[in-house]
Amino acid sequence: MVTIEREGGDPLPYEGVWRFTAPAVDASVPQARHAVRDLLLRQGVPVADEVVQGLLLIVSELVTNAVRHAALLSPILAVEVAVGAEWIRVSVEDNHPYRPTALENDYGRTGGRGLLLVREITREAGGACEVEHTSTGGKVIWAALPLKPAQTC
Repeated sequence: MVTIEREGGDPLPYEGVWRFTAPAVDASVPQARHAVRDLLLRQGVPVADEVVQGLLLIVSELVTNAVRHAALLSPILAVEVAVGAEWIRVSVEDNHPYRPTALENDYGRTGGRGLLLVREITREAGGACEVEHTSTGGKVIWAALPLKPAQTC
């Protein structure tokens, strides 16, 4: 197992916050997922594959929700990735004032389970997620997962 130590409080080389905007259209879903994946690789974030896969699924679900439910009032959405020594946090922000809640599992429905999935992935990873209002009247939905370094031989 890789152990990462911080000396003197200096940030690790991969720590930082990155933000990008995208139109609230279907094509932004895979583009956001790929951008987050590429960012983690480019920054050399030492993260286990299962954490990356969960994180990318969360990004897909949150961007999809913004495209489907907020595009009319928020034609642009923002994706933010924050990487610390022990956590990775992704958030999706839009300007729509509606604050969604995770729906109860209704096995008769074919949709409406995105936030349930986000909450479950986050819970299983030992992370946290939340929906918050922004100062501009919109919302941001975020999920933070523990940074579990990739196993090395």
